[in-house]
Amino acid sequence: MERITSRQNSLCTHLRRLAASASYRRKCGEFLCDSPKLVKEALLWRSDLLRAVVFTEGTDLPEVPEGIRTVQVPETVMEAVSPAKTPQGILAVCAIPEEGLPERLDGKHYVVLDGVQDPGNVGTILRTADAFWADGLFLINACADVFSPKTVRASMGAVFRCPVWTCAPQQLKDLLEASDIPLYGAALREDTRDARDVDYSRAALAIGSEGQGLSRELLDLCTLTLKLPMSVHCESLNAAAAAAALLWEMGRVTR
Repeated sequence: MERITSRQNSLCTHLRRLAASASYRRKCGEFLCDSPKLVKEALLWRSDLLRAVVFTEGTDLPEVPEGIRTVQVPETVMEAVSPAKTPQGILAVCAIPEEGLPERLDGKHYVVLDGVQDPGNVGTILRTADAFWADGLFLINACADVFSPKTVRASMGAVFRCPVWTCAPQQLKDLLEASDIPLYGAALREDTRDARDVDYSRAALAIGSEGQGLSRELLDLCTLTLKLPMSVHCESLNAAAAAAALLWEMGRVTR
């Protein structure tokens, strides 16, 4: 075990940059987990991705596999490197999983996020997709970075269990067609159907941003669009809530 006391140490600089910069995360191929819960999820599901564990004295340190860098720091250093406003005494550096775009999708259910830029929504939707048996998540049109600290935190460990791919609309179109999977969009148009009256045996759900909804290029890929029955005085739900309702319905009718 190492002990670092200086905030200017190269590891501390690395941690701060991982927390702050998506381009740096992509360049290094690493991201941060900044809570005991996330560190335990990493150890449980993808210990092969773990690169380093940093903790403060008195923290309940889980059993870390041999060969993983383990570093103790003072609370002042943890406060300087943790992306959380109130650090919880432990964080980990993990490798970004290599999820190359598959040639064909063999699962039943997928989620497509179109321009969803709020990291909390992206992380919550990933967590919900994992909870309701989705086989993967696609990010289209400049969604929030799935490996930012806020997104990872909102995913509550789902980032280690549910595959995530970033691709262009045309790539998504080709992959869904090759896999014989229809795309259903959460939007209103002439063919919109009640979400309770749809065949979900194999399908992908497209969710747009709260401000813009689904883009025209994604709407053009949709086999049909869905609506959730709601009271007349409520126009819409936010992206995470809409995704949760649709994913629950999809899981309910196919389990």
